[in-house]
Amino acid sequence: MLSNILGWFSTDLAIDLGTSSTLVYVKGKGIVCNEPSVVAIEKKSGKVLAVGADAKRMLGRTPGNIVAIRPIKDGVIADFDVTEKMLSHFIMSAHNRKAFVSPRVIIGIPAKITQVEQRAVRDSAELAGAREVYLIEQPIAAAIGAGLPITEPSGNMVVDIGGGTTDIAVISLAGIVYSDSVRIAGDKMDESILSYIKRKYNLLIGDHMAEIIKMELGSAYPMDAKLTMAIKGRDLISGIPKTLEVNSDEIREALEEPVSAIVDAVKVALENTPPELAADIIDRGIVIAGGGSLLRGLDLRLREEVNLPIITVENPLTTVVMGTGKVLDEIDLLRKVSVLTQ
Repeated sequence: MLSNILGWFSTDLAIDLGTSSTLVYVKGKGIVCNEPSVVAIEKKSGKVLAVGADAKRMLGRTPGNIVAIRPIKDGVIADFDVTEKMLSHFIMSAHNRKAFVSPRVIIGIPAKITQVEQRAVRDSAELAGAREVYLIEQPIAAAIGAGLPITEPSGNMVVDIGGGTTDIAVISLAGIVYSDSVRIAGDKMDESILSYIKRKYNLLIGDHMAEIIKMELGSAYPMDAKLTMAIKGRDLISGIPKTLEVNSDEIREALEEPVSAIVDAVKVALENTPPELAADIIDRGIVIAGGGSLLRGLDLRLREEVNLPIITVENPLTTVVMGTGKVLDEIDLLRKVSVLTQ
């Protein structure tokens, strides 16, 4: 009997299916895969040529017969077939290419996706070889990954800023009291930088360049030192490749719109929190996780705007998948927090 219980989740996986990257956690091994959510496909045959980092390097650089696709858009599946192929690749990779393994899978999903979108995630995982699929909302997973006492009758507020969505939740007694999911996160920040450079300098840059600028110069709050970097793109007037220099003040200006939208969503969440739980949040603060929380000064900006302590988790990029992984070990908790789809 004990061996049955211990083996119940033996080959099982926890997956953080993100817009920008997918992380896979295997019970007993930890995180075995952290790859960009990109698939390169041959157009005519539909054959998968590359998945993850190899495919991401092809974005914007492919010949006509090859297309590099990001199948997850704004936190939800935009291309069902490609998502299935991508998940299949990651599941096989996690189990060292053993095709006969059909694991139970727990997948982190944005807090406010529809039943149809939930069903698409479940179906794509089943078609990719999963025996059973459980869904868990990403802010709950982030709270578990951050070590918050979510099963207690006290308020915990989590803001998970990913690639496609910013998920905000107030959690108590292992349930979500209030949640919101705004489709403004890391990708929108990249787009804002891209359009700012285009508007101000008539320079067209690629998505990858915009992401590098965000990581090197991006900030949500005035910083002590002004940083600069050379950027490369195509001059829209002459059509010739060109290099120019931009600084961190400009990029902060470029990021103002998405950052303000995230701050406003946090304020709305606080306004909708019951008074008793709001009192707990005053004591405990707001926990921020996800890759977007790594933006310089975002914690300072939030602290100034909402006047509450802001805690950035130790490993923002892996918090959701680690929380989802912890649920693999606790069957009772899984029953409490998993999302039921029709």
